[in-house]
Amino acid sequence: MPDFKLSAQLKGHESDVRDIVFPSPDTIISSSRDKTVRLWRKTASKPPAFDDTIIASSSGYINSVAFFPPSEVVGPDGLVASGGHDAIIEVKKPLAIDPGNPEQAPHLVIGHAGNVCTLDVSPTSSYLVSGSWDGKAAVWDSKTWERTKDLLHEGSDNRSVWAVLAYSEDIIITGCADSRIRIFNLRGSDFEVAPKRSLLTADVVRALCKLPTDLKSQHPSGAQFASAGNDSVIRLWKLDGTQVGSLYGHESFIYSLASLPTGEIASAGEDRTLRIWRGKECIQTITHPAISVWTVASAKNGDIVSGASDNVVRVFTRSAERTAAPEAIEEFVQSVKASAISQEELGSVNKANLDGKEWLETNLGTKDGQQKMIREEDGTTSLYRWSQSLGAWDLVGTVVESAGSSGRKVTYNGREYDYVFDVDIAEGQPPLKLPYNLGEDSFQAATKFLNDNELPISYLENVANFIRENTKTATLGESSEARPSTNTYSQETPQSKYLPHTKYLDITTGRLDAGFRKLKEFNQAHIEAGNKHISMNPDDSSRLEALVGALAVKTGDRKPGGIPNVDNSKQLVFNVLTQWPYNNRLPALDILRCMAPWPGVASLTDYRYGNVASIALRGALDTEQPIEQNDQVLADFLQNKVDWSRVNANNVMMALRAITNLFSTPEGRTLVAQEARAIIPMLARVAGVGAGAAGGRGEPIGQSNNNLQIALISTAFNYACLTYNQRQSIPNEAIDLGLLSQILDVAEVVANPKYPTPTKQNDTELLFRAVMTAGMILASPGETRELGKAMLVGEWLSTAAKGCADPRIKMVVGECSALLKRD
Repeated sequence: MPDFKLSAQLKGHESDVRDIVFPSPDTIISSSRDKTVRLWRKTASKPPAFDDTIIASSSGYINSVAFFPPSEVVGPDGLVASGGHDAIIEVKKPLAIDPGNPEQAPHLVIGHAGNVCTLDVSPTSSYLVSGSWDGKAAVWDSKTWERTKDLLHEGSDNRSVWAVLAYSEDIIITGCADSRIRIFNLRGSDFEVAPKRSLLTADVVRALCKLPTDLKSQHPSGAQFASAGNDSVIRLWKLDGTQVGSLYGHESFIYSLASLPTGEIASAGEDRTLRIWRGKECIQTITHPAISVWTVASAKNGDIVSGASDNVVRVFTRSAERTAAPEAIEEFVQSVKASAISQEELGSVNKANLDGKEWLETNLGTKDGQQKMIREEDGTTSLYRWSQSLGAWDLVGTVVESAGSSGRKVTYNGREYDYVFDVDIAEGQPPLKLPYNLGEDSFQAATKFLNDNELPISYLENVANFIRENTKTATLGESSEARPSTNTYSQETPQSKYLPHTKYLDITTGRLDAGFRKLKEFNQAHIEAGNKHISMNPDDSSRLEALVGALAVKTGDRKPGGIPNVDNSKQLVFNVLTQWPYNNRLPALDILRCMAPWPGVASLTDYRYGNVASIALRGALDTEQPIEQNDQVLADFLQNKVDWSRVNANNVMMALRAITNLFSTPEGRTLVAQEARAIIPMLARVAGVGAGAAGGRGEPIGQSNNNLQIALISTAFNYACLTYNQRQSIPNEAIDLGLLSQILDVAEVVANPKYPTPTKQNDTELLFRAVMTAGMILASPGETRELGKAMLVGEWLSTAAKGCADPRIKMVVGECSALLKRD
């Protein structure tokens, strides 16, 4: 059988291509970190050419995509489902061109609390299955888009579900960051489905694929599905949990697997390669001019398609008729040869001992994909890879030195460093820059990096290890001998004192441009639907775009006079929040969230709906469309008007971010203090606790939504901080112990959730903010300490600290214990 050759290179995405489906030989659907989903249709056969159309966009990276084939269930055009960093799954027709038509409007499937990193469709299109960073996998009915099953991943500590496979109508298989594969049987199950089998592998599982079982194309091993992940091994499995084979050849993470009609397997990974496997042998290795080959898929005609970190979608074929023009193939070959490979990717290298190019002429490779570094005549180092089918060594690229290994310095923010690493703290987020000089204590560098980027201290050990691993072959003369031992770091670190913390929290990070694009999409739909009474005209849209541009400046660059021309645009934001349909308000809430910390914003009002805090909460909680004007004060509205069963957790999250940010200015603190009797009981209601909670005690809102929980506890902390600061300036001022007790209730339930299970919160940043909230109340002068004792705060603080490795939490709990012991 001939080798695969390049058929087409599809260029249009502006960032990494993260996922691909190949529903027909003439159609490709791809998702990307550029926050779009693109539909590619073949426009010419010789040479093959494709045109692309953006069919979906999001406010965050889109990391997963799936396709429902045409059927009676989903219609003649089929459906495209996509998910990503905004935790929302969007399902829409691939050819929808009229957003104002209700039948063509996308379904927004909401339920996950983290990046939706994997999707799959059942064989008959009856359901969609999703996996997320929130450690959950869920099944969604394709008729109603209701969540019909939760696939339980107990014991995974909320680690990401990286891969889902709808093997059949009844069987679903998942791959998880806890190194386990779980096999679920939906037949006769309740809403919560426990796995029938849990298979432990050697490392994180990132990819799954179903293998053919018919006699003609079944795998020689008898395997029914395959898995792969961080250990660089493809494992072959039967559904009874028996492992029947392993495929070795990749040299880094494997991100994606696909089954070909021939029974062969295609795999893609971090070693820049796409590999083809027949039986247990790798028969072809296709090197890409990219660091990561993120995804691979196959079509019924046997062609395969890849998506990579160089933003390009590539089609490969065995058909001579579908092969690209010779000049296109040569361009691809040269781009591979010209690509640079960091020496750090290949480990320690002694260049003096490298063989010269003549070695390639006298030595054959032992397996396809075998790598060999060669010293070229000009002194440079090149990486070659053996092609079994060609019987030759292919040039992969030039190996380049890091700054640390060569002695050259790298300039970052005006200073020179031995290294400036790109660190991927979270997939779906841009890499962060980590500068480092040899001889510097890795823990000190890691701590500074975390503080500069406002990241949880729980990452400290991982970041320090990253520095050590990536600099262990470098030296700095005598200074390296003076490097302090990392084993004694924690003992040498001075004890910190966290209480009191008098600075208010804010949540101002994030990009508004993507959200504004979504708002414009909603507005265009209203225009085309004839909803002119609520839609914006071109002048309105321009004014709002100018506002978004003004809000994009950094904190230190804000003008003392406040937001420029805010009076020209504020009412547009208020109108969207109160007049638009409930599910369209999130982008406007995000704009208000970014307005809130600016001087003067807390003084803005609407004659119908009141102050900024009132508008934010009414827009997030009142599901009527439009919101009826009423004379109720905010506290009465929250107590009597809100239908909590219909509230959207993401809207609540964004409104609480706005409330949190209002604490940034003196006038904002005055406003939230005036509305404390409305807002604090509302916080308790969102948490599902507190006898005085607005609307009465009820089920919590968005308890699994990490972003909402951060916004909730940040608002609670700011109220605790406000109490402390006010007591410092006016020691004898009356204090509302009832409101403080509700703040303590919120902190307790965030630290140790009571609903739906009594398990401790796994997110250490949430836990830290919760114990700090309690600590600030205990640190306030007066009767607050007695309130803490009466509410047994010490007990839940002790429970929260048990088994937590974050040193900040243990330290704050210790400070709280000392405060509770005072008279």
